Amino acid sequence: MSFDPAAAARLDDRVAVVTGAASGIGREIALTFAAAGAHVACLDIDADGAERVVAEIEARGRRGAALRCDVSDEQAVARAFEQVDERLGAVRVLVNDAFFSVRGRPEEIAAADWAKVYAVNVQGSFLCAQAAARRMIAAGEGGSIVNLSSIGGTTALGRGNVAYTSSKGAVDALTRELSAEWGPHRIRVNAIKPAQTRTPALDRLIADPTFDSDALIAQWLRGIPLGSLVEAGDIAAAALFLASDQARMVSGVLLPVDGGNLAFNAGGTTEW
Repeated sequence: MSFDPAAAARLDDRVAVVTGAASGIGREIALTFAAAGAHVACLDIDADGAERVVAEIEARGRRGAALRCDVSDEQAVARAFEQVDERLGAVRVLVNDAFFSVRGRPEEIAAADWAKVYAVNVQGSFLCAQAAARRMIAAGEGGSIVNLSSIGGTTALGRGNVAYTSSKGAVDALTRELSAEWGPHRIRVNAIKPAQTRTPALDRLIADPTFDSDALIAQWLRGIPLGSLVEAGDIAAAALFLASDQARMVSGVLLPVDGGNLAFNAGGTTEW
């Protein structure tokens, strides 16, 4: 059978789970998947926000399920995936977008804050991947898992991001390991590494009086050769590619969606 790349971009009638789906990048991914034909379970601690996204999914003619879930809680994850089974069917796609971050000087960060960042960003990604993969393995039809990492998992961001960025380095390692472990089951595991992306969370950071907002944005843009911040839709497009059969031979990849940031030397310039 010949491979049709255009048809392979669709997710028709596949069940996708998106964590952190109530807003920002997660919301954009959930809606993009629905537009590509998927039925989408929206997991988030913000239950009302998840309900609003599901209403948008259903307006697109797809089925949705809004489930309140703390991804760092093993039992909560187990219950959420059981509800996905009952309400939508067998999961074929998972996007781990839920995250937590604290800012602070490394010498001052509380152990409890550090632990919570890792509990959500690393343990949460693993628990959801584990729950999804168990179902994918049992069904025998393969699947796709997409983890949201960060450019901060590869290079240092400074500004008190040590807990967040080191957790994303762990997500990168988790992605590689799971791609190797589950490859024989035709489960592809990849990660997306965004640069600064316009979301409500980034807007809150920009509004933080600790920073000179104009100077901060200008600093980010100096490191992005393409000259603009990333939009949530850019991340959703990459997630759709990785989730779909267009990426049927793509696994273990850490995909920057960063306008060239990671390729650009800190001492470099785009000016002549």
